[in-house]
Amino acid sequence: MNLRRPNANEATGTLNRSRSVVPMSGLCTTCLDGCMGRCEAWLSSFRGREVIYPGPYPETIAGADKDYPVDYSHINIQGYAVGARGLPEGIEAGPDTALFPNVNTETEYGWDEKVKMRLPVFTGALGSTEIARVNWEHFAIGAAIAGITLVCGENVCGIDPKLELDGNGKVKESPEMDRRIQTYRKYHEGYGEILIQMNVEDTRFGVAEYVLKKHNIDTIELKWGQGAKCIGGEIRVTSIDRALQLRKRGYIVTPDPTHSDVQAAHKVGAIKEFERHSRLGFVTKEAFLEEVERLRKLGFRRITLKTGAYSATELAMALRYGSEAKIDLITMDGAPGGTGMSPWSMMNEWGVPTFYLQSLAYQFAEKLTSKGLRVPDLAMAGGFSDEAGVFKAIAMGAPYVKAVCMGRALMIPGMVGKNIGHWIEQNKLPKTVSKYGTTREEIFVTYDTLKEKYGKEIENIPLGAVGIYTFSQKIRTGLQQFMAGSRNFRISTISRKDVMALTEEAAKISGIAYIMDAYKEEAEKILG
Repeated sequence: MNLRRPNANEATGTLNRSRSVVPMSGLCTTCLDGCMGRCEAWLSSFRGREVIYPGPYPETIAGADKDYPVDYSHINIQGYAVGARGLPEGIEAGPDTALFPNVNTETEYGWDEKVKMRLPVFTGALGSTEIARVNWEHFAIGAAIAGITLVCGENVCGIDPKLELDGNGKVKESPEMDRRIQTYRKYHEGYGEILIQMNVEDTRFGVAEYVLKKHNIDTIELKWGQGAKCIGGEIRVTSIDRALQLRKRGYIVTPDPTHSDVQAAHKVGAIKEFERHSRLGFVTKEAFLEEVERLRKLGFRRITLKTGAYSATELAMALRYGSEAKIDLITMDGAPGGTGMSPWSMMNEWGVPTFYLQSLAYQFAEKLTSKGLRVPDLAMAGGFSDEAGVFKAIAMGAPYVKAVCMGRALMIPGMVGKNIGHWIEQNKLPKTVSKYGTTREEIFVTYDTLKEKYGKEIENIPLGAVGIYTFSQKIRTGLQQFMAGSRNFRISTISRKDVMALTEEAAKISGIAYIMDAYKEEAEKILG
């Protein structure tokens, strides 16, 4: 089993000189004095902390490549030749009625006031990274027209160059946050929502009060962590003036731009970038319940929680405290995840992988239910990219998991669509695209559908948004096919019996029936 070889990876721009490599360390079997590079140890010898992160920043979004012993590929989806669950009332199951295009892929989440989505997917937290900022119109409008929730991530106000604070250090004006909310809402059609994420710094800046008062935002999300890293949010900046600005606002900035030696190193070009870090959160039950109550009293209709690939203890805390606080959704983000800015080694080597995390979450949810406690709606995140993964996550977590949070998978079509637009304008379409045509109508299979719906307004919808909509339609159609094959015509009828474990180890971890045992009793009755 190949788990991961350290010391050389495309993400960090490193590789081994030798074809013979020590498996555990990733070092070349023979390390040559005079080697001209470039393994990670070699590059770290003179670039130091820069090598911790994938690059080039901010053009990349990275996902770890560690191959875990068990993952979602170790379960398969069941198919049946009889029955149809979830058909509209009054419609009998039959070959002329149970058609796969009739499958309803809508889902909803919330304790009391539900949010409906056209698909059981929503975006990862698009926060203070440069990737999120420069592509926001594509991401936000794409999510809106696809009818899914958009998560505006942490630190958006805190890094806004035009941020204005009042005398108490609270947000007075944040044009960047205003832009993000307004962009999504312009095309919002009643499905999904934009929710604002809040970490330690956001709480101190009064972000919740600002977005509620100025924009009447319905949902705020408390953030404990994510799957890609076990420390706070990070970005990199190249300007020392920008680094000083962020440090003045209270962020941790490394190396410290106020130090004279750092300033000198930056001046000569040795230090080219600074990292801005968010603080670690410290969770207690009392503080969590008090914060939820405070936010409710402010006027938020829904409160959600994002937690990471922490230990079983923190997972139990999230579920139990969330139940007591009656929060609307808990998103659990497993390792290794993907991100616009996380330490590469950390992405690979920390945390509970998504499959294991969901298996634990199901066990804990069942225990709470057995005690008479209601479990908040759940969502899984951490490495999902297609409709099969969506189905498996919902089935494994049934009836608690309502949706899957997708990070890079929903960002990629936004960037692809944006770049196709640039290539069309420059008459530089690569052959990988031009083989489908040279105009937006020819290239995007959903363009005419959107054109018919929006009329002339289609000219104002960026092609990155069209890309996200097109990708979402692929997810929808693929999910309809899997659901029809498993005879589920609504998301809510999907159950744990609709998946089977391909290995005994996967069955042991997840509690999903091993393939040789699944439906064995029913089969024996037919044979008997």
